[in-house]
Amino acid sequence: MLIRHETAADADAIHDLTLAAFKPMAFSDGTEADIVQRLRAAGDLTISLVAEEGGEILGHVAFSPITIDGSHDGWFGLGPISVRPGRQRQGIGKALIARGLNLLNDRGATGCALIGNPDIYSRIGFQSDGQLKYRDLDTRYVQRLVLRGIASSGTLGFAPAFEG
Repeated sequence: MLIRHETAADADAIHDLTLAAFKPMAFSDGTEADIVQRLRAAGDLTISLVAEEGGEILGHVAFSPITIDGSHDGWFGLGPISVRPGRQRQGIGKALIARGLNLLNDRGATGCALIGNPDIYSRIGFQSDGQLKYRDLDTRYVQRLVLRGIASSGTLGFAPAFEG
């Protein structure tokens, strides 16, 4: 399996993959594929990686700038992340995230945050201490991974693409 940066030729395959990956998910509102397109169009798709095998894109992960209490300070958001149905739970998503986090670290990023299941993301180092908030969401789902410095606290803000 090859993990590489997306190319312009990958955009349609990423869109279709994201639709397929999120369709059966009860928590999905169906906007994830459009979010990726809007991030790309706005120039906010800081890191966009695909997992490819035999010429087929099996997974995709997006990282975009976020703010904490209105300030960017080198923080990025993880997501959406998509893995082709039938290939999930095989380590593809974990590999994509690990590569993306390494690239963020190489860029000097302060940290990465996400909204997600703590049972899944805690396995790769994300955690919540209740100090990072997003809307009225239970803070255990608002997680972060500090790459350098100290953990910021406050209200998380995602790129405008997430707002529709």
